[in-house]
Amino acid sequence: MEEGQSSNEKRKVMVAISESEYSRHALEWALEYFHDMFVDAEVVIFNAQSTKDYSYVYAYAAGVTSPELLTTIREKQQNTSTALLEMAKNICEKYGVQASTACEVGDPKEVICEAVEKLKIQLLVVGSHGRGAVKRALLGSVSDYCINYAKCPVLVVKKKA
Repeated sequence: MEEGQSSNEKRKVMVAISESEYSRHALEWALEYFHDMFVDAEVVIFNAQSTKDYSYVYAYAAGVTSPELLTTIREKQQNTSTALLEMAKNICEKYGVQASTACEVGDPKEVICEAVEKLKIQLLVVGSHGRGAVKRALLGSVSDYCINYAKCPVLVVKKKA
């Protein structure tokens, strides 16, 4: 039992998901291998809506992009996130696990770690893309960042090739 946790307080587990097959695999793997822990835990499925690749925001700030385009893109992103979280929640239900969902906008690695702290998460589960060292260095790695900065243990699930 965690320090400061009462005997009838549920453990808090967060699974960070994205549109990648790797995060879906991580969710299903964790539900299968740690089923008993997940059934008895407060499970949060978390999605970070990345702002990394949206040059339209800069174009909008410079007055080149219309507000309508920005609104349409944000709505599409929100709809995608909602569908993704709903799909993950349905996967949890197939395993008999009740889960809540949460979503934040920002750099995924940062908002995941912020959510861990804000929600007092005790275990974070993330998938790994299995990139080599060079690609990780160039593209960054959400799982590497979380291992180093999340304020809880991090389970990184790799998908076999």
